[in-house]
Amino acid sequence: MKQPLQGAVLGHPIGHSKSPAMHNAAYAVLGAELPYQAIDVQIPALAALVARVRTDGNWYGLSVTMPLKNAAVDLVDELTPVAAALGAVNTIVCTTDDAGRTHLVGDNTDVPGIVNSLRHAGVGERPRAAILGGGGTAVSAIAALAHLDAAAIDLYVRNPQKAAGTLDVAQKLGTAVDLESFDQAAQRLAGYDVVISTLPPHGADGLAKEFLRTGPAVAGALLLDVAYDPWPSELGLAWEQAGGTVVAGIEMLLYQGVEQVRLFTAAAGFGRLDTEQLGDVINVMCDAIGVPRRNPYEQNMAG
Repeated sequence: MKQPLQGAVLGHPIGHSKSPAMHNAAYAVLGAELPYQAIDVQIPALAALVARVRTDGNWYGLSVTMPLKNAAVDLVDELTPVAAALGAVNTIVCTTDDAGRTHLVGDNTDVPGIVNSLRHAGVGERPRAAILGGGGTAVSAIAALAHLDAAAIDLYVRNPQKAAGTLDVAQKLGTAVDLESFDQAAQRLAGYDVVISTLPPHGADGLAKEFLRTGPAVAGALLLDVAYDPWPSELGLAWEQAGGTVVAGIEMLLYQGVEQVRLFTAAAGFGRLDTEQLGDVINVMCDAIGVPRRNPYEQNMAG
């Protein structure tokens, strides 16, 4: 008897993840029996789990979160151009060929997740942008800002040596990025149209306090803080107090999840989602994570 298809989000820690609620709501509204769960996995155990996915032969896809995004690159059969350029995978699409062999494609939906969350917030043309942190999510932020035709991108990091790989990715993408000292960030953030914090929860708390002490005015400027638990973040509160607009990380989570649903349902044999189905999916995913519903067709969503 053929086993039912299954999917999951992998990461550590994973108990806080809202991905199961989002994905299960989406598949329910589509009438698709595609159960999706959270699995706590650390880097040393990832290869064994992916091998099990191959052996089982009944998986439609995996979402990959921290700290596994870079490690997953070497465990798939194929990388999409964006995942190859970034050296990071947040999505693994699973298909089975006629011979029953599992084929794994690594993709990265963080990029459209960032693009669409900023578009929904009303990002302007050719923004001047800053990125806080130089890790795995920073490379997605660079690619997203390049997609938005950013006029300039500055990368603020504590350890320039650790950001070397991030700068290499920017070079591959053909995007100019200037490296800046994190110590200068609080004094300079008021000069940007868009700031993306890729720091972990509480990673920008000290910066937030210093930022407020500088007495900034950031009216009309956007801050996307990718960390969404706990929320609101100290940096988000400081940005709002200074007159700016805050885009919660959960918005990025929503839009990258929408792209994953598109990929996973196609892999499971449900075909391409039409406009009505996509609208239904976005609405129930918004409900699942407690954010306002929106009309995705008022903007040109990046897919």
